[in-house]
Amino acid sequence: MSGITNWDDVLKKEARGIDDYDLGEVHDLDADTVVTKRGIVDKDKFYLPKNRAVRFDGHKVWFNVTKDEAKAFKKD
Repeated sequence: MSGITNWDDVLKKEARGIDDYDLGEVHDLDADTVVTKRGIVDKDKFYLPKNRAVRFDGHKVWFNVTKDEAKAFKKD
């Protein structure tokens, strides 16, 4: 698990996957999911499981998710 104790700290922070893959900015949280949005006009939304978060450095939250795996978490 990530060791993130206060999930509210990750709101409005960058989200990154494996190999620095851009997952957008954290916009919402629920009990098990982090919702991110990426893009200016055509926004991609990712619904990432909290249990895939590996660390938070105060500026970015990192997820154990590859670019290909991210497609499974992407919704319109």
